[in-house]
Amino acid sequence: MKIDEDLLLSYGAIYMDYAAKENIFFTGHYPRYYFQIVKGTVELSNVLEDGKEIILGVFLEGNSLAESLLFTGQPYPMNAVAKTDCTVLRISRTGFLRLLKHDPAITLGMLERLSSDLFYQYHMHTIVAESQPLSKIKSLFDFYKDFIGVNNGRVFKVPFTRQEIAKMVGLRVETVVRTIKKMEQQCLLTIRDRKIYY
Repeated sequence: MKIDEDLLLSYGAIYMDYAAKENIFFTGHYPRYYFQIVKGTVELSNVLEDGKEIILGVFLEGNSLAESLLFTGQPYPMNAVAKTDCTVLRISRTGFLRLLKHDPAITLGMLERLSSDLFYQYHMHTIVAESQPLSKIKSLFDFYKDFIGVNNGRVFKVPFTRQEIAKMVGLRVETVVRTIKKMEQQCLLTIRDRKIYY
C-alpha cells in the first residue's frame, strides 16, 4: 500500500537518499522507522551462517519495507539494501502509529498490505520447496508476473539477474543458467541481450 507522500510528511516523514548497495537497515537492529520507497529498488535478504545469501523480496517504488516489525518490537531478521540509487520516505515509529490511529482508511490499507505480504511469503516458501529447478523458476516467474499485475499472455522482462533468481529459489547460479537455457529451448521464455523475457 502506498501512503500519500504529503500525508507522511505531515506526520514528520523525511526524504532519505541511499546509494546503490547501501544498507537501509541491518539484521539485529530494532525497527524505529516506517520506510516507503519513493524512487528506486530495494532488496530484503538474509545471509546464512555459511555465507549463502537468500533474497526474501525485491521492492519497487511505492512499496514499504518490513513495516510489520513496527508492531512486534522484534529486531529485523533481514537486511534491506538499496539495489539501485534510492529515495525513501522515513517516518518514526511514533509518527507512523499516530497516523494509523487518526486515519482508519490507512489502517485498513495497512492490514491489506500485511495480508498481501503474508501471501507472498507463503507462496515463496512453496516455490523454494519445489524439488525441480524448472518448476521453481517457472513458479517464480508466474508468481511475480501475477504479483506485479502483468496480464496473461503478455511478455514481461524479468527484473532479476540469474544470481538473484538463484538466491530467491535456493539454487546454485550454474543450475539457474542451465535451467533457463532449457526453458528457452522449450519455448517457455526468450533471451535477448542476456535479458530474460517471460
